[in-house]
Amino acid sequence: MPSAPQKENGSSPTDGTARPGSLRQLLAEPSAFVRVAELIPSRGPLSDADAGRISDYADDLASSGAAHVFSITDNPGGSPKIAPEALGLRLMERGREVVLHLSCKELNRNGLESRAWLLASLGFENILAITGDYPVDSYHGRAVPVFDMDSVALLEMLHRMNQGLRQEAPRKGEPDRLPPTNFYLGAGVSPFKKHERELLPQFMKLERKIAVGARFVMTQLGYDSRKFDELLRYMETRGLGETPVIANVYLLSLPVARYFHRGKVAGVYVSDELLEMCGRQAASPDKGKTFFHQFAARQIAVAKHLGYRGAYLSGHMKPEEFLRIFETAESFTPAECARFAREIQYPQPGEFYHFERDGATGLSSPQVNRSYLRSLTPEGRKALRARISLAYKVNRAFHGALFDRESPGFGLARRFYSRADGSPAAGRVLHTLEQAVKIPMFGCRDCGDCSLPDIAYMCPGAECAKNQRNGPCGGSHQGICEVTDKECVWARAYERLKAYGQEESMLDRPVVLRDDALKGTSSWANTFLDRDHSAPGKDGGE
Repeated sequence: MPSAPQKENGSSPTDGTARPGSLRQLLAEPSAFVRVAELIPSRGPLSDADAGRISDYADDLASSGAAHVFSITDNPGGSPKIAPEALGLRLMERGREVVLHLSCKELNRNGLESRAWLLASLGFENILAITGDYPVDSYHGRAVPVFDMDSVALLEMLHRMNQGLRQEAPRKGEPDRLPPTNFYLGAGVSPFKKHERELLPQFMKLERKIAVGARFVMTQLGYDSRKFDELLRYMETRGLGETPVIANVYLLSLPVARYFHRGKVAGVYVSDELLEMCGRQAASPDKGKTFFHQFAARQIAVAKHLGYRGAYLSGHMKPEEFLRIFETAESFTPAECARFAREIQYPQPGEFYHFERDGATGLSSPQVNRSYLRSLTPEGRKALRARISLAYKVNRAFHGALFDRESPGFGLARRFYSRADGSPAAGRVLHTLEQAVKIPMFGCRDCGDCSLPDIAYMCPGAECAKNQRNGPCGGSHQGICEVTDKECVWARAYERLKAYGQEESMLDRPVVLRDDALKGTSSWANTFLDRDHSAPGKDGGE
C-alpha cells in the first residue's frame, strides 16, 4: 500500500513533475489504489478548535494508512460554506495531500482566475473543476447563480495557466505570458443516467474535459456496478483508458438512503429496491451498521476489481470505521468481487446501457447496444427525423443558407452588415428586427454572443438554468433538469442532432465562452462581423 502523502507548503515544482506521495504520483503508479476521504467545510469562521478537530481526524486517517488524500468540497448543495482552502491550508501544514473542489456557481471567470492564482500561490496543486450545484436559499433568500464558465471552460483556463497564461494586452515591461502553475486537474462525470440522450452527452463532455486538460476523473455517486464498468469500457474504446478514474462511494444509512431516494442530491438515484433493503437492514439490532459498512466495502472492492484507480469514500464515520471499510474491501477474493459486481446493480426502470450485458459477468460486453446501433442506420435516423419539429428543420435550413460560413448567403450578409455597421440608426433597426424573430421563437436573452447553432437552436440562457454552453451538467434526473421541470436542453439537442447524424460531433469544437461585452448588441451582426465566439481565431487558442 502506498504511504500517506507528505507535502511542504510552497515546495511544489512548476514543471509538471510529481512530488513523492502526491496524488499525481500515486495515480501514476499502476499498483496503487488511492484512498480519498471527503471533508466538508462548515458555515462560519474556521475556529482553532474546529480546525484542530478536523486536522486530528485527517491525521488519524493518514497515520493509519486509511486515507492518502483529502478532498474538500466547495459549497456542496449550493449552500454557503467557508472556502475549502481555509481548511486545506491547515491540512497541508501537517503534510497532508489535498484535493480542492473549484466550482463555477458563485464566481465569474475573473473571480475563478483570481482564486486559481491564490490557490497556486498557497501551494495547492490538485483541483477538481466542477460546474457546481445550483444555489439554494441562504442569507435573505436565494443568491443569483453565476455560471459564467462551466467545468469545461474552467479546465481549459486552468490548463492554460499551467502552460503560462498568455496576456492579451500586457502593459509595458510585463511579459507576454504569466508564470506557469502546476495544477493537477480533475473532472467529474455521471455515468448513472437513465436515457441515452442523457448518458452519451455525459460521456462526450468527459472527452472534452480530458482534451482540454483533465488528468484524472471522479465519478458521481451511483449504485449500479454495470454503469461503473460501462464508463471504463467506453473510455477504453475512445482511447481514454490511460486516464485514471476514482469511484465515488458513500457510506449509506437509512436516513441518507431516503434522502437520495427523494432526489434531494442532483444526479444521485436510489431505487425502491435498494431503499427497501436499507430499511430491512436498519431494523437489525445494530441499526444496519454492519450491513452499511459491508455494502460500502463491497462497492470499493468492485471498483478496484473493475480497474478503478481509487475510491472516494464520503459520509459520517470515525477514522477506525473508514479504515475498517477499506481493509474489508481488501480482504475479498476476486471471485467475491465478481459476485458483488453482479449483485450491486440497482438501475432505474428501463435504463439505457451503451453496451450489451455480458451474461457471464453481468457487466458490459464488448458489443455495443444493438438497438442503439440500429438507430444509427439510415432507416433509424429517418425515423428520428420524422419526430423532429418543423421549426427545427426550418432553423437548420435557414442557418445553412445564411450563417454557414461556406454558404453564399454568409458572404452577402457580411457585406450588408458591414455597410450597416457605420450607421447607429440602421444598427438599431436591424437589432430590433432580429429580436422580433428570436424572442418569440427562442426566448432570446439578447446576450449578443449567440449559441443557438451550438445547441441545436435552443437558447442556453432561456432553456438551461446553469447556462451550459459546452455540454450538460450532471444534475438531470430521468432527463429532467435538477432546477426546473423542463427536459435537459442538452438531451433535447442530442436527439435533434442524432436525427441528422451529427450527435457525435456536437461537442467536438472549441470551448464556448460568452463575451459579456456583446450583451444587448446584435448577435447576427456579431456573427457576420467576426465579433462573437464563433469567429475564426476566437477559440482562446494559445
